[in-house]
This record gives sequence, C-alpha cells and structure tokens, in this order.
Amino acid sequence: MEHRLTRIPFFVLLMAIGSAAMMLPAIHALVREEWLTSRTFLYGAILGLMLSLLIGLATANYRPASVPRSQLSALVAAFTVLPVMFAIPFHEALGTTSFLNAWFEMVSSFTTTGATVYDNVVRLNDSLHLWRATVGWLGGLLIWVTAVSILAPMNLGGFEVRSPSIIGEGGARLSQITRIADPSERLGRYATRLLPIYAGLTGLLWLGLVAAGDRPFVAFCHAMSTLATSGISPVGGLRYANSGLLGEMLIVLFSVFALSRLTFARNLFGDQGGRLMRDPELRMGLALVLIVPGLLFMRHFFGAVEDRVEADLPQAFSALWGALFTVSSFLTTTGFESRYWLGAADWSGLETPGLILVGLALIGGGVATTAGGVKLLRVYALWMHGKRELERLVHPHSVGGDGVEARRIRREGAFISWIFFMLFALSVTAVMLALSLTGVQFEVAMTLTVAALSTTGPLAEIGAQYPISYAGIPDMAKTILAAAMVLGRLETLAIIALLNPSSWRS
Repeated sequence: MEHRLTRIPFFVLLMAIGSAAMMLPAIHALVREEWLTSRTFLYGAILGLMLSLLIGLATANYRPASVPRSQLSALVAAFTVLPVMFAIPFHEALGTTSFLNAWFEMVSSFTTTGATVYDNVVRLNDSLHLWRATVGWLGGLLIWVTAVSILAPMNLGGFEVRSPSIIGEGGARLSQITRIADPSERLGRYATRLLPIYAGLTGLLWLGLVAAGDRPFVAFCHAMSTLATSGISPVGGLRYANSGLLGEMLIVLFSVFALSRLTFARNLFGDQGGRLMRDPELRMGLALVLIVPGLLFMRHFFGAVEDRVEADLPQAFSALWGALFTVSSFLTTTGFESRYWLGAADWSGLETPGLILVGLALIGGGVATTAGGVKLLRVYALWMHGKRELERLVHPHSVGGDGVEARRIRREGAFISWIFFMLFALSVTAVMLALSLTGVQFEVAMTLTVAALSTTGPLAEIGAQYPISYAGIPDMAKTILAAAMVLGRLETLAIIALLNPSSWRS
C-alpha cells in the first residue's frame, strides 16, 4: 500500500522561506524606529506567506511527470521569479528608486553576485542593507542545498567531471533515486543537515568580526556576505570597516569553504574516505592563492627597488597581505578588496593589472560551493589532460596511472570541461554583443559580462582600468546583466539539461 505524503512544491517552499525572511529587516527597522520600512517588510512577509499558502494548497497533490524537469524548472524559477517578490518591499521602503533598479539589486543579491546600482551606501538605511545581505545569504544556502539534492544526482554543476556518464544521462540516475526517496524528502533532509553548518559558520565569523572591532550590524552583514560569496557590504567595503587586519584574516580563513565542498560536507557528495588535503580543488585553490600574490609581490618589490623607495618591512608586509587577501577574495568570487590592496601600488609606484582579478574570477571556486566561475575542478581536469598529453609527447607508449578516477578525469572529465569552457566563451560573446547593442563600450561590456557570468559584481569597480558604475548603464543593459547573472549562477549545462528531451521523460 503506497504511503502518500502531503507534498510541498520546491518553489512554494522557497517562496515561504523568502517571505519569512522579510521579518528580519522588519524587526530591525522596528527597533530603529523606522516605521515605514518596518511596515513595508511586515506587509510583504504577510502577503508572501499568504500567497505561498494558497499556491501550496492548490498544488499539494501535484505529481510532476518528470522529476528532473520539475526540479530544474523550480530552480530556474527561483532565480527569476523570487527576486521580483524580494524587490517589492525594497522598492516601496526606499521610495526614491525605480522598480527596475530594485529588481536588479535583488537578482544580484540572490545570485550572490553583489553588484549594486547604489554607489552611495548612505542612500540605503541599515535595514535595506540587511535585506540585501540576507537575500544573498539565502541564495548561497539555496546553492548548497540544491547542489547535493538536485545537481549532484543529475551530474550537473561540475559533478559531471567525475561522472562516467554524459550530459542528459543523469536524469535516469535521478529517476532511480526518486523511486526510493521523494524529492521533497531529499531537499528537506539535506537542508536540515546543511542549514546548521551554514548558519553556525556565519555565526562564528560574526562573533570573530565583532571581537576584531566591527559593529555588530556591519560584522553580521560581512559574515553573511563571506559565506555566501556575495561581497555585499553596508559600509562600502572592508576598507571602511573597523576590524582591520584581524578581520581580513578571519574572512580569508572562512573563505576556504568556497574552495572545496569537502570542507563542510564530506559524505554528502559520494566522497567517502576522501581526505581534505588531497582534494584537487582545495590544492589548486591554495596554490593559486599563494603563487599569484607571490608574483604580484615580486613585481611590486622590484618596482619599489627601481624607484629607490624605502622598502621598509611594514610596507612590504602590507603589500603582500593586500595581494593575498584580494586574490583569495576574487578567486572565491566574493569580491572584497583589502584595505592594503592600493597600498601596494603606492609602495612600488606600479598599478596592479585588473586582468589578473578578471582571470581569477573566471576560474572561480569549488564545485557545490557558493562560489561562481567555471569551477576549480574543471580547470584541474584540463590541467591534468594537458599534463598527460605533454608526457605522451616524450613517452608515446606510456600508460597513465593514478587509478581509474584520475584517468576518467583526464579523459571524459577534460572533454566535458572543454565543452563547458566553449559554452562559457559563447555566453561571454553573446552577452557582450547584447551589451554593445545597448550602447555600452567594448571594454566596459567585457568587464561587466565577466562580472555577471562569474557572479563577481565588485569586479566592475576593481578589475577595470577605471571604476564602472552599474547605475550609469542603460536600463536594457541592466536587464541583460541580470539574465547573465542567473545564467552564471545556474550554469549553461543546467539550462541545456533542462531543454534536453531525455530529461523531460520520467
């Protein structure tokens, strides 16, 4: 006898969670006696919960014909429809902005991009900054949960590199899993396992930043932005925070959770017995964090010697730390800038090429983390394939070792990684062309495109030769960038899998 459970559709559950989250800025504004903001978010929470309840009752017994299609469709709808709901109270509470700008801000926050059209941070009150950080934090949690419950069974989101199957065959594997466990149960089970970890890490970082000297509100927003890799700041960046060097050290320490999924969930992705320090993503990420700042430091060091500047030890350490922090921040697609980043240029008289930060953002962080980019695992697969091909040039009849999994990554993994790189390059070309048609200059369009597709919004301000303001671009360009942010967050392979006819069959 089949046991029928009352099912809550995935999208409806996300609506309810997003609506309930509006109570946080409502309570915050109430404490600060900002009555309009408090009422706006309170009414938004009530209306959102009522709408979620009505839709949930209407679709309680709905059984999708295809589980993969239903889950991917719900994930796409979450990043396209929910920002509209999030933007309504934001727009009404601010009152001096267009709804398009409010919607763009929420899309940027929910996709953990962190691009903002409000260059003047004082234009938004603390409650609105809190809502931006909260939406970004929820977007990061959504990526954590859906990576293990939706993308991993379908071999998407970077998991296809280690899987022997090709794109589209993951639907059969997911169908087999869903015969044993209901999709709603999988989402609920993994959410209850990951939410305490996610919230606990955020709380620990918040306490550390408060102890380092930040105001509790600023520390809370920066802690949420670090774990979600959104780079959202209520004060305009870390250089305006009070935590100083100690705060940046804490943020770097917690940024490691964006380099490898094994740092927070070792047994959820089929990595039983895997050692953290042997994880290729973590090792490649740490190598980049050490090598790139070292090269930048040597460049600035020789520049300081040539200019005969007094290179004392504190300035040298500041230059090295500024490079290390900023490199790690952009590699994880967070986008925080160290307060010592510009000090390195002042010390040596040489500017740091922004193209380095663009390249780091393109690489991105680990699979199933909140980081964007093309992912370290795909870069590792291409690296291993290239290394093996060079070995075969020297020893044509040699046999590659390191086990079955390593050979699979060098062959099938490198093949699918190369396909993803080509799709990513085509996406960059298409978005740049669309932006150029709206009147955006070529260099600006390139930087904005990479920032959107890699979900690294602050790249526009720091990575370009001159800071680029999102407020100054046309409205149509903002719409294109918002679509690019969703595409960069979901990845092209997931969209192709959604359109693949094999995934539409149950």
